[in-house]
Amino acid sequence: MRETSNGYLIEKAASVVNPRRNGDFTMGDVGCALVSDSDNVYVGVCIDTGSGMGFCAEHNAIGSMVTAGESRIKKIVAVALRDGTDPYVLSPCGRCREFMRQIDPSNLEAEVVLAKDKSVLLKELLPYHDWYCKI
Repeated sequence: MRETSNGYLIEKAASVVNPRRNGDFTMGDVGCALVSDSDNVYVGVCIDTGSGMGFCAEHNAIGSMVTAGESRIKKIVAVALRDGTDPYVLSPCGRCREFMRQIDPSNLEAEVVLAKDKSVLLKELLPYHDWYCKI
């Protein structure tokens, strides 16, 4: 079985962070690592653009997972680097939370890493995920 501890995934996500600028735009300043339900690890970085066509690191890693024929996330983390070396964990934005859910509804059970010693399930971060409310 592949290493899937929070610390390992944080290091894996940090290893792909490589910030660079293209004019006013930033690329690669956030990294993501995820473990699929078949224990494969996928990574990605964010690309920020002024037009709103950019995407988060989670989208990039999930895209790699989907390209490989998978859709179920076991565990996911996104990080940025303080002072270029010290990784800190970022909670996924609302768009990423909903994206994970829509890729596969079972991803509501995915562990979202919030620190080396803390994870919560996606459904705890996205508690009102139904499109309708029962009366």
